[in-house]
Amino acid sequence: MGGIVERPGDGNDAESVATATVRRFPPLVTFSIIGTFLILLCGALYLGRALVLPIILALLLALTFMPTVRALARRGIPEAVSAILIIVMIGGMSLAASVLLAGPVTQLIEEAPQTIRALREKFNYSGGTVTALIDASKEVEDMADGPDAPDKPTKVVIAQPGILSWAADTLSGIGSTLAATFVLAAFLLASGDLFLQKVVRILPTLHDKKRSVRIVHDVEFEVSRYLLTISVINICFGAIIGLAMAAFGMPNPVMWGIAAAALNFVPYLGALVAVTLVAATAIVTYPTLTMAAFPPVAYLIVNLAEGTVITPLILGRRLELNAVVILIALAFCGWLWGIVGVLIAVPMLVVIKVFCDHLPGLANFGEFLSGAAPATVDVSPAAEDERPVVAGDRRDRA
Repeated sequence: MGGIVERPGDGNDAESVATATVRRFPPLVTFSIIGTFLILLCGALYLGRALVLPIILALLLALTFMPTVRALARRGIPEAVSAILIIVMIGGMSLAASVLLAGPVTQLIEEAPQTIRALREKFNYSGGTVTALIDASKEVEDMADGPDAPDKPTKVVIAQPGILSWAADTLSGIGSTLAATFVLAAFLLASGDLFLQKVVRILPTLHDKKRSVRIVHDVEFEVSRYLLTISVINICFGAIIGLAMAAFGMPNPVMWGIAAAALNFVPYLGALVAVTLVAATAIVTYPTLTMAAFPPVAYLIVNLAEGTVITPLILGRRLELNAVVILIALAFCGWLWGIVGVLIAVPMLVVIKVFCDHLPGLANFGEFLSGAAPATVDVSPAAEDERPVVAGDRRDRA
């Protein structure tokens, strides 16, 4: 049970006059405290996303490019110069992608109502029951709202912002987040090993100092290798998709290539969204459904080849993540931080897993995040019944 446990000290020691008090709470109270803390933490992350998101993105960029900055520093290039060059390169690529996407995305958003209308016409069967019911309900509503209707109430319609204004607000928010991210990442990269040196300085023993340096360097190397490799793979994937869309005559193949590269950072859901958009555009573009099936099928084939053959062959199985954990992380980060949260959910999981693998106290949690089991354990009831009886086993067996 809970309570206060007092442990008297040694009477020979002058400092043992005071008693050491250890407060132990019941499990239910401990669970309630932890649950309350997690709820408050989620609320803080949600309300402070304008501050938290740039910090997380900057830390991901720093972990990714810190080995590169350190390698350039060994060749005589200052950390500040390397940091500025890396941030300018990333910012230039982001700006180029934004310029290339601005026109096609604006056109796609403006034509969204016509696209939806065309899809309805493609799949609309004349004389259908649903269509007849909708038309009948509209006629009844028009009769009820006619000029002869007694005491007709006045309708007040509140104008909602259009899709273009919503997209503009979203893009402006993402732009400000990226700007703050680049500035903070430049300072983190330019600082070099400053924070690591401070951590090493405050550790008490030489063993702890060496261990902390080894852990930080290993984590930076593995995270950098993973994020850089997956980024190159996704860029190549987007280039192949763009060429395939151009070969099939799809409109705006550059937009499809860039969108495929970005959505490929989101496992499962990214491919589903991309295939759905490609299929909808192909149905509107091509005259027959047979011709419209080629672009989404080609996307699926390339995506399956990348996900099941190319990426595992290059990265191996060590950083493979649990599919259920990935889906939960995507939903949670999407709820917290929107589109940016969905894109960085999996890289954050990889960083957490690498840290857990290098810290003995968090090894079990890292194993839970892992998607590949090191060994197959039979946990069926039949296997339990066939377990040999050993000395000291007090369980009754039929």
